[in-house]
Amino acid sequence: MKHNFLRRPRGAADLVADGVRVAGILSVLFAAVRLQPTDAGILAFALPALMVPRFLGLRAGVDIVTGIVILLAAWSNVVDLYALWPAWDIPMHVLGTAVLTVAGYVALARLDAVPDPRRADRGWRTAIGTILVATAIGLALSTLWEMVEWAGWRFISDAIHVDYEDTIGDLAAGGLGAAAAGVLLGRVPLVRSDAR
Repeated sequence: MKHNFLRRPRGAADLVADGVRVAGILSVLFAAVRLQPTDAGILAFALPALMVPRFLGLRAGVDIVTGIVILLAAWSNVVDLYALWPAWDIPMHVLGTAVLTVAGYVALARLDAVPDPRRADRGWRTAIGTILVATAIGLALSTLWEMVEWAGWRFISDAIHVDYEDTIGDLAAGGLGAAAAGVLLGRVPLVRSDAR
C-alpha cells in the first residue's frame, strides 16, 4: 500500500484526486485560522478518508468522487447545511457510506478476507456475496458514525441533532449506499490494475 501512496500521478485525473486531498488539508488550516476550533476538528476528522483511496490504489475517478463526497459532507456540517436543509442529510449518508464501503471492502480484500474486486472470474454467487458483505460493512460504518454523533452530542455540543428517527433514517440511508457500493464492486473496476 505504501507503493500506491507514493506512486507519482499518471495523468490529469490523478492530479485532480491529489488536488482534492490538498483542498482537504487547506480546509483544516483555513478553519483553524478563520473559523471555530470545532470546525477545524470536523474537517480534520475527514482527512484520513481523503488519504485512504490513494493507499488502496483506487482508480482516480473513484478517488476523486470519494474525496469530494467526504469534503462536501464535512463542509456541510461546518456551514450548518444539515440544519438549514434537513433533507440534505439523506443523500450525504447514502453517498458517504457508499464511498467508505468501497474503501472498506477493498481494504478487506487486501487482507484476503473477501474476494478481490479485480478478479475476472466473478460469478453470480460472488456478486451476491459482495453485495451482502458490502452492505454489512456499510451498516457497521453507519453504526459507528451514529455513535460518534451521539458522543459529540453528549460530550461536546447539544447543537448536534440526535434523535431516534434521525438515527434510524441515517442507518437506512447508509445501508442503501452500501448495497449500491456492493453492486459497483461486482460490476465496475474500482481498483487500479497496477495497484499493489
